[in-house]
Amino acid sequence: MPEVLTAPLTLEFPFTRSLGPVQSAFLTGLRERVVLGVRTTDGRTLVPPVEYDPVTADELRDLVEVAPTGTVTTWAWNPEPRRGQPLDNPFAWVLVRLDGADTALLHALDAPGPDSVRTGQRVRVRWAETRTGAITDIACFEPCEGPTAEPSGHSGEFEDAVTGIVAPARLDYTYGPGRAQTDHLAALAERRTVGERCPSCHKVYIPPRGACPTCGVATTDHVEVGPAGTVTTYCIVNIKAKNLDIEVPYVYAHIALDGADLALHGRIGGIPYDQVRMGLRVEPVWTEGSRFPDHYRPNGEPDADYDTYKELV
Repeated sequence: MPEVLTAPLTLEFPFTRSLGPVQSAFLTGLRERVVLGVRTTDGRTLVPPVEYDPVTADELRDLVEVAPTGTVTTWAWNPEPRRGQPLDNPFAWVLVRLDGADTALLHALDAPGPDSVRTGQRVRVRWAETRTGAITDIACFEPCEGPTAEPSGHSGEFEDAVTGIVAPARLDYTYGPGRAQTDHLAALAERRTVGERCPSCHKVYIPPRGACPTCGVATTDHVEVGPAGTVTTYCIVNIKAKNLDIEVPYVYAHIALDGADLALHGRIGGIPYDQVRMGLRVEPVWTEGSRFPDHYRPNGEPDADYDTYKELV
């Protein structure tokens, strides 16, 4: 049995959102080195501001400037910063109640070590040198001594307001496919396609899952399927995908390999996109050094009768 595989994977995409009047003013204010909160119906000032009162659900629009100094209400030390965090060196995550605010703002505190951080500590904003209208315009907080800093007296009205942001979302993780898919991937490296048969219903699943999704029992009986198969359904792709060097339009299809009871996903090549059809008989095409088929192409056999694959559509 091959060693169970693991692989580092990254899921990353840009998240674009528009801003309402409150968030727009808050982020535009940060660009101008002004921190704005919003006043609730009972007179509290919320920083960061929100558009609706969390207690009454009333709409909030009364913007209030607060000071760039404040007090640490709680904290946690971060000894090993990760990619994309505010500081590269070890720092403290802190909740800071800015002077004039009734709620706390989460950000980073640049401190030499955990012994130099405490609840009740006075801190101030360290502004980023380049500011664009984002929470990162606050580079971090830093310890300070002395009285409350005076707000600038800004009204909250700005020219060229920030109306939208693009926030990168990224997840780095280690994926372990498990025993069943490890066996499947090892067979693909030998240009064989191997699934597993359920001992109860006798269906063959590809890729194998280690358990039958219908019966819920473990599957260990290996079954080689294909290599030929039948297109059961398909879609035409008209949008160029990032980092995918394929001329559009192209076709992705569900392909029922001979001997399998579950269709897999694969690209169809070697034929104009408008000639792909249900029932088309195809075979895998491997490229040099690839661990899986690059695409599937027609193998010259007559189209399969619909009744032979209708349960897999």
